[in-house]
Amino acid sequence: MKIFYAIQATGNGHISRATQLYPYLQKFGEVDFFLSGNNASLDFNLPIKFKSKGCSLYYSKCGGLHYPNIIKNIRPRQIYKDADNLPLKNYDVIINDFDSVTALACKMQKVHSVQFGHQASFISSNTPRPQNRSVMGELIFKHYAPAPQNIGLHFAKYDSFIRPPIIKDEIINADPNNLGHITVYLPSFDKDCLEKAFSSLSTTHFHWFLDTVEKQHTINNITYFPVNQKKFNKSLISCDGIITGGGFETPSEALYLEKKILSIPIKNHYEQECNAEALRKLGVPVVYDAGDDFAMVIENWLDKKIIYPKIEANNINETLEYLFDNYNK
Repeated sequence: MKIFYAIQATGNGHISRATQLYPYLQKFGEVDFFLSGNNASLDFNLPIKFKSKGCSLYYSKCGGLHYPNIIKNIRPRQIYKDADNLPLKNYDVIINDFDSVTALACKMQKVHSVQFGHQASFISSNTPRPQNRSVMGELIFKHYAPAPQNIGLHFAKYDSFIRPPIIKDEIINADPNNLGHITVYLPSFDKDCLEKAFSSLSTTHFHWFLDTVEKQHTINNITYFPVNQKKFNKSLISCDGIITGGGFETPSEALYLEKKILSIPIKNHYEQECNAEALRKLGVPVVYDAGDDFAMVIENWLDKKIIYPKIEANNINETLEYLFDNYNK
């Protein structure tokens, strides 16, 4: 069996998920990956056969999306050309993790596909949303990467087609402990936006992962790390808590490890606002602005004893068997 797997590289989460799935997918056939977008900063080892600039995200300095840059860098003609050039009819199964180029190619070439991943869960109206729904955000969920079949991933089973998160083997097999540090992963924030708040909490040690850091180093109570999967996993497994955005993979792993979480969703990012609402319902504190009082917010969070419900990890073999057995039915 020949399998085409489309990865949307607007962040590291999609690549992390594909990397975990790859050895399981190989049991079912030969896998070729398509990488769309250029926001990912993780090193990875996947057989990328096709690439496209697709649509990428750009951030403002302190925690928001920069829509003018996003729009400015979209190339509709190139996207159409890339979609037309994908040889999808050579594949038996097409798995799309929320990539618009692949969805367009499927429509143009009249081939079947399944949308598999976190964004697929938002096809269901039962999946948590913030109080103020975004009309544009809902349109993107529905029309950005549509597919005739959907298998969603989320923190809980909000609908019949939604399954638990894909958790990395290293996390599942870990023996979590608490060495007292706070892990930080906030890719939409520049260093200058948060450094003062972290530095002021001199008795708290932070492991801060930044894509602008080339070499690990420590200044006072902050150890700066380049974005590195193994080092991040090690830090997460042994942390007291994690400060992160409103993404999906990192909060899923932290919940699985029963770590304290402080979530700061990216401003004007509707999917992250939806995830933040789901996290809030699980008892996770959510902050929408890391302002001048952010150090106090962190202190209050650290002082509170918070217990979350432990989430389930996805049974990957079972999920993939379901996907392949029911493909095109």
